[in-house]
Amino acid sequence: MSTVNILVTPAPDCPVAAAEPPPVKARPTRANIEFDRLMAAPYSLDHKGFTHAVHVAMAEAAGTPALSFEAFHAKGQPCMRASPLTKRYGWAAHYDAAGRLALVDPGSAEGRALAGDPALPQAAAMRSKRA
Repeated sequence: MSTVNILVTPAPDCPVAAAEPPPVKARPTRANIEFDRLMAAPYSLDHKGFTHAVHVAMAEAAGTPALSFEAFHAKGQPCMRASPLTKRYGWAAHYDAAGRLALVDPGSAEGRALAGDPALPQAAAMRSKRA
């Protein structure tokens, strides 16, 4: 899947009817880190920058060393279709024409406008369970 100019919609089997923030836990989860990064600075990072920033934050939370950008991206990294935010918490993710990423509430005016744009390709997040 391209990570340029596409809207990732919530998974068909998403258990929530409306977007919700992930619950805060003692140790930050991947969902917490992704949510905080995307809400603090929408459209500031592309896919590779975002996934590496999340990797670094996860490593810091676990007290382990993080891989360098090049080493981390030596193998492919999943896009937002595999994120808990789009699979479990009801969020959509928008990659703009430059490939920068933002989190979008599908119920918001912006979310409805993006979903209704016939020129914007859409892909649903991956299902959590087999159909």
